[in-house]
Amino acid sequence: MRCLVTGATGYVGGRLVPRLLAAGHEVRCLTRDARRLRDVPWARRVEITEGDVLEDTGLPDALRGVEVAYYLVHAQGGEDFEDADRLSALNFAIAAEAAGVDRIVHLGGPLLREVGDIFLRCAVPATVFRAGLIIGSGSASFELLRHLAERHPAMLAPAWMRTRVQPIAIRDVLRYLVSAATVFPPPVNRAFDIGGPDVRTFDELLQGYSRIAGLPRRVLVPVAAAAPALSSHWIGLVTPLPGRVARPLVGGLCRAAVCAEHDIAGYVPDPHDGLTGFDAAVRLALRRIRDADVETHWSGAAPSDPLPSDPRWSGATAYRDERAHYVDGTPQGLWLAIEDTVDAAHRHTWAVEQVVPEEVVRLRLQRRIPGQAWLELWCAVDEEDRTVYEQRVVFRPQGLAGHLYWRAVAPLHRWVFGRMATAVVRRVPAPVAASSRGSRPRRG
Repeated sequence: MRCLVTGATGYVGGRLVPRLLAAGHEVRCLTRDARRLRDVPWARRVEITEGDVLEDTGLPDALRGVEVAYYLVHAQGGEDFEDADRLSALNFAIAAEAAGVDRIVHLGGPLLREVGDIFLRCAVPATVFRAGLIIGSGSASFELLRHLAERHPAMLAPAWMRTRVQPIAIRDVLRYLVSAATVFPPPVNRAFDIGGPDVRTFDELLQGYSRIAGLPRRVLVPVAAAAPALSSHWIGLVTPLPGRVARPLVGGLCRAAVCAEHDIAGYVPDPHDGLTGFDAAVRLALRRIRDADVETHWSGAAPSDPLPSDPRWSGATAYRDERAHYVDGTPQGLWLAIEDTVDAAHRHTWAVEQVVPEEVVRLRLQRRIPGQAWLELWCAVDEEDRTVYEQRVVFRPQGLAGHLYWRAVAPLHRWVFGRMATAVVRRVPAPVAASSRGSRPRRG
């Protein structure tokens, strides 16, 4: 099928595009700025066109020749985000009808029912999926859970935390979206509630995350009520999610988000082992974060950190000690010095986790501490072909104890790892010249 994906720079859209390509579909992406898709792995396999659904620009060209149009655009908070969502959907529906699109596919949530209704009332048949909390590495819902649980051993629990919700794993959401391109015949024009097998309150999800992540049970003090706006502001202060993103999340949690039906199974049967449960979804998400394999993120930022820790957009949950020295020697000589250092470190509770010959060694600390620590030693070459030694320590804290641990030992670490970096460059069999001046070195 010829598919258009709006919101391809977003969390769901960025994961949907490669799966549509893998299913054999032709894909065109609509974005306000084509440069935002320049570096994604699948950029050369899709057609990229610029336009804006809210401003009603570029839609005729984007929809020309399209059979299935995915509408995954949502306003990023603000006082009038609901009005902006309705206007954007209306512009898209009118343009899709004019272009002769066969089907519109929309993913919405508890606060976006009016958007889905706009598509169901237009002349183009629509498949509307209504989901509550989406659990996956990098999703706003998961990041909210993760940062509340990991940073706050005790917190107030407003009434919305006791609302029953039915979270769904991102893998199941994507399975429904990909199937929508071919499974639903054009006469089918309706909304489907989609959710996972578990129904829990938000505070139960917090405790469930804590258990899976190996954290002590969180202390939640119930309070009678808390205005969604106040809660959103509080979340913006204590997590990396800004208030404008937290507001629709909290607003959705103020009402029960439990599926009223499971009719979708009549079109897209459940997997033989069932839909992904909450516990399994959290474990998968944590594994993705640990392996630095987060495909997309709610902020639209692309992860680039090679270490098994949080990418930079995650709110500085991972602490770092980074150093770089120019070396007056060959990369081969530097690599020999790195190997000698690794042999010494290996005898001091560091385990070798990964080796890329003549490029990088990654070590993992095996001591019992409130978190996880990695050490990377890089043999690099900069733009001027100078040999560079790069060293990075990353610590991912576990709970409040982990944050306190890092702050307590940080001064000692600066001394220890500073001496380590100096020792490595001194081992290079050539005169050493270290400098902090010049361009930032790049890894080879």
